[in-house]
Amino acid sequence: MFLVGLTGGIASGKSTVSSQLRELGCPVIDADVVARKVVEPRTRAYRLLVQYFGQEVLLENGEIDRQKLGQIIFSDPEKRRVLNSITHPEIHRAMLKQILYYFIRGYRYVILDVPLLFETRRLTHLMKHTVLVYCDPATQLSRLMQRDSLSREEAEQRIAAQMPLSEKRGLAKHVIENSGSREDTHRQVLRLHTALDDSMEFLPIRAVAVAAVAGVGALVLYMVKLLIS
Repeated sequence: MFLVGLTGGIASGKSTVSSQLRELGCPVIDADVVARKVVEPRTRAYRLLVQYFGQEVLLENGEIDRQKLGQIIFSDPEKRRVLNSITHPEIHRAMLKQILYYFIRGYRYVILDVPLLFETRRLTHLMKHTVLVYCDPATQLSRLMQRDSLSREEAEQRIAAQMPLSEKRGLAKHVIENSGSREDTHRQVLRLHTALDDSMEFLPIRAVAVAAVAGVGALVLYMVKLLIS
């Protein structure tokens, strides 16, 4: 099994591509969903966040106020570092559990949906393939204004706060061009899925795993023979 990193930009259509991959039966691990789950009440990360940031980062129902927390760390690098030191290990641990689950189930590849894949670069070295969902600047701006009911200036500010899609395009191994129709995007997603599913790149890791299991089995059998002899 190998890992495929999926990323994009605001309003580029990454969620659409992720949904289409799921419809094709591809396992998708959404980093944003994982990040929300690891800070749910009664988790280790939740306790550490409340201990450090205080009750002011909680909503009335006791959950973490992600918007409030974002405002606090936006202009404070030290608090942002603390937040990352608390949440990132938990996020990576949770993602690893899901990866192992899909590996045991025999999937050839797993999609990791990571919005800041190229910005943080923490996971890129683990990816056999990286996929960027791209759309042209005019389409991105128009979609964002319509989706979030923003003025042109507000939308441009949000886009400018991210790494440009043109820069990400140069870092990705595959590009899904999402400036056109949903049908055109789906055809590209289908071609990508077919290419990845037909790839033999999963075999080396699978072979190592089988050899390891066989080795452990042989060791257990040898120990049993020693004990009963």
